[in-house]
Amino acid sequence: MNSALRPNPVYQQLHDRLRSTLGDTYCEGDKFLSEREISNKFSVSRATANKALTSLISEGLLEYRRGVGTFVRRDLINYDVRSLVSFTEKAEAAGKKPTTRVLSFAKVSVEDVDTKIVEALDQTGTDRLWKMERLRLANKVPVILENRYVAAEHCPKLTKSQAAGSLYEIFTNKNALVISGADEIIRAVSLKPSEAKLLGVLTKSPAIEVTAVGFLDDSARTALWWERTLYRGDQYEFHSRLGPIQTATPARGKLR
Repeated sequence: MNSALRPNPVYQQLHDRLRSTLGDTYCEGDKFLSEREISNKFSVSRATANKALTSLISEGLLEYRRGVGTFVRRDLINYDVRSLVSFTEKAEAAGKKPTTRVLSFAKVSVEDVDTKIVEALDQTGTDRLWKMERLRLANKVPVILENRYVAAEHCPKLTKSQAAGSLYEIFTNKNALVISGADEIIRAVSLKPSEAKLLGVLTKSPAIEVTAVGFLDDSARTALWWERTLYRGDQYEFHSRLGPIQTATPARGKLR
């Protein structure tokens, strides 16, 4: 196999390839390739190797130990704010076994749903929604509590057993839907008693709340789902890669 990378852009290709090897080749605590080894193996410059390695460290996938080297870090699950990745893949990338408990699953009328959710999904009085509550676990430890509404017209045959797996897979593979992305609002919250009990922590424990609307890749930017998801603060890290410094501007638009 030719390990030489095609140019344009070399750095991004190298980053993606190194990231994929983490789940295929390495376990938590394993020593990772050095800058020199990456440069030799993938036929890239030391500067490019360093940039890719530094990026993986900043994303929390690797950790650098001075005088020793770089090691695989998988104790926390990574939430990448730049793209949609299923919980199953995230947990497995962290070296954990993912499972899902579907706490509730039903088809409901929009008349029985909060107005803000109906408006976010641009539904009418005759439309129906799939309503579900899911508890996601990693190595049998509850880490996510999710409440989600899905426009039933786009996946009319959705089942409770399917909801126990990756909804992204069901959307794309079973229903041939193309997802363009999601608008998210992320903030820190304290868990209410009922939420804390399900997540196995004390009341008022810290959590990250993500409120999101997901969209289909069509000309109308059709809304497919609305969700409010709670991530345990002691089990998740949120990662992003920022661009150059820009002048601050007023927020444009809002979460529908």
